[in-house]
Amino acid sequence: MIISRRGLLARGAIAAALCLAPVGAAFADAIQDFYASKTVNIIVSTGPGSIFDSTARMLSKHMPRFIPGTPSVVVRNMPGAGHMRATQFMFTQAPRDGTYLGVVNNGVPLEQLVTGPSVRFDVRKFNWVGSAGLSNLLTMAWHTSGAKTIEDVMTREVIAGATGVSSNGFLYANVMNVLLGTKFKIVAGYGTSGEADLGMERGEVSARAGFSLSAVQLEHPDWLRDKKVNVLFQTGLKREAALPDVPLMHELAKTNEQREVLMLLSASVGLGRPFFLPPDVPADRVAALRKAFDDTLADPEFLKEAEQTNLDIRYMSGTRLAELVNTIVDAPEAVAEKVRSAYGREPGAMP
Repeated sequence: MIISRRGLLARGAIAAALCLAPVGAAFADAIQDFYASKTVNIIVSTGPGSIFDSTARMLSKHMPRFIPGTPSVVVRNMPGAGHMRATQFMFTQAPRDGTYLGVVNNGVPLEQLVTGPSVRFDVRKFNWVGSAGLSNLLTMAWHTSGAKTIEDVMTREVIAGATGVSSNGFLYANVMNVLLGTKFKIVAGYGTSGEADLGMERGEVSARAGFSLSAVQLEHPDWLRDKKVNVLFQTGLKREAALPDVPLMHELAKTNEQREVLMLLSASVGLGRPFFLPPDVPADRVAALRKAFDDTLADPEFLKEAEQTNLDIRYMSGTRLAELVNTIVDAPEAVAEKVRSAYGREPGAMP
């Protein structure tokens, strides 16, 4: 029997397809078999009620439908040490099998840049799954504080509450003190962001820094609606449409060097609410959870409930998120040194 070259190519294509089909099916079956009897834990670096916590709980409700095997998904809060406790847990203790997701403050990569190799994690080794939200960070003063604009904090002391020296509540206020001469007095001993918020409402402190607009709208809608806070400045690359007259942090710079530092700080805001897996998770499980995350954030039922609960959702892929993280951590040493100086931190000094 004589077979033409075209016939041979056709047979080869059919054989290849027959070989690939079982591989794809086996891949799907392996993922489904693994997750069918598992619980996926989402570690949240804040306490209950925060926008990070609310986003994680919304995901835990809808995401199981999109994970092969339909595992249960539960949320575990792990606040402490300005988000470092949860980050270190995810790097050093969480199982590396695809059963642990983390969501931490977007300032964590910047903390690694500032602190250097003495941190007990490397965010470049995490498997970034995606981000669920993005909004500018606000620095606000309570309406009774006497501070209506950032210029007022140049001439009078304003006490700001924070959860630790690695938290946005500390970092943004401290940078403004070092670079621009503001007079924030920072109390960094609060256990959770909610406790710091309550401290401001009770009059224990007069300001909060690095609080996202989405979080304020979700957790304290009356603050802006009833003018209980004065927004002193916002951190991001573009002014929020809802706050067109509030200056961006980098717009307050007086020199090019200050602007360079403040622009890098502003870039970290672009990470939004970042979700990630520990290092060394099998690639097929990373891919499966990335797809489940993407599908969840595009799901009409998920988006409808998010809108009903006033939870702002703005999607970013895991690939893009990883690129941004690496850009921050791998910033030129000259820039990193300027940021450390602005933080009042020596290279290698632990937070």
